[in-house]
Amino acid sequence: MFEDLLEFLHHLDISLLYFFNIQMRNPFFDFLMPIITFAGTQIFWIIISIILFAFLGDKGKRAAFTCLLALFLGYFLSESLKAIFQVPRPFEVIEWVRPSTIVGGYSLPSGHSIAAFSGFLILGVKYGKLPIFLLLAVLVGISRIYMGLHYPSDVIIGALLGILCALVSFRIEEKFFKFLKDKYQRG
Repeated sequence: MFEDLLEFLHHLDISLLYFFNIQMRNPFFDFLMPIITFAGTQIFWIIISIILFAFLGDKGKRAAFTCLLALFLGYFLSESLKAIFQVPRPFEVIEWVRPSTIVGGYSLPSGHSIAAFSGFLILGVKYGKLPIFLLLAVLVGISRIYMGLHYPSDVIIGALLGILCALVSFRIEEKFFKFLKDKYQRG
């Protein structure tokens, strides 16, 4: 029974990869997906955090702090899990996968998905419009599959880990800023 479930999930993973990487392939998406995938990079979130910190007041400073904390947690979580699981990228093991670019490293989990889901979740909670921000995160995940760099399961696991990193970062932010407030009120 368990083996049947694993086989079904593997088949679903490969079928979705084929759909996004082969069946959806067209010149417009070939142009668009590398742009969308940029929203899952560390540099994108550092730039967003600088903008939040510099131009959006106290709320922006707290959002920047939370985004950078989640980015930091997500990066180390992603790199640790990649080193543990060492799953090759789809284009390395499946001959029909068409990569948009060649990158090194391992596939599981998607670090871009971790960064996108944690960052966009934080922005959605802080500034409203959560469904729109989560849609942006989903598009980053789809771009990784479209580009042949990740399996759908890598993206789903990355999304869940990104949400976890955001939730942990919210909790740390709350305690950190309460500590600062208490410290400065005492004198």
